Amino acid sequence: MSLALNRGVLVDAFGANEGAALRIKQVALVVFGILALAVAAKIKVPMWPVPITMGTFAVLSIGAAYGARLGLATILGYMLVGALGFDVFAGSSAEKFGLEYMMGGTGGYLVGYVLATVALGVLASKGWDRSPVKMAGAMLLGNVIIYVPGLIWLGMLYGWDKPILQWGLTPFLVGDVIKLALAALVLPMAWKFVGRARG
Repeated sequence: MSLALNRGVLVDAFGANEGAALRIKQVALVVFGILALAVAAKIKVPMWPVPITMGTFAVLSIGAAYGARLGLATILGYMLVGALGFDVFAGSSAEKFGLEYMMGGTGGYLVGYVLATVALGVLASKGWDRSPVKMAGAMLLGNVIIYVPGLIWLGMLYGWDKPILQWGLTPFLVGDVIKLALAALVLPMAWKFVGRARG
């Protein structure tokens, strides 16, 4: 079995791992990751009390699959595309986009996206993405990392006398639990698939 299966993150287990071919693979992965994040942000699954958007699932999954450094490059690329005015965020639209949107109520969550991507990459490099239980724990931590700056920013922006938790946390918990469970299954299954393919 390849050494890549014993250490590193999921994207290390296939394709080139050195030289120019590695650089080409990394660029392709970053481009694919940015596209995946943009598409996932627009997916809305009907759910009570609010629809589930797949943005956080994509952010945390890419962090785990790509690792901290490549994941950071991807999420920063995604933020740059959004800052340039492209409609890549969950709530952006023709009326509100780019830096104006990023500095609004969602700004803290976008900071959390960057931090959580790196955190998931670090945990994945330690093997947390190969166990459903550990991956669930990593996803839980990632969600906390997203929510903390998100809620702090909402409080600073609109005032702490407003129902910040009702606006920015409690409506999304049901969806987050579902996404957590999904990621806890998908990443370890991907590792098993890679192991069978290489075995």
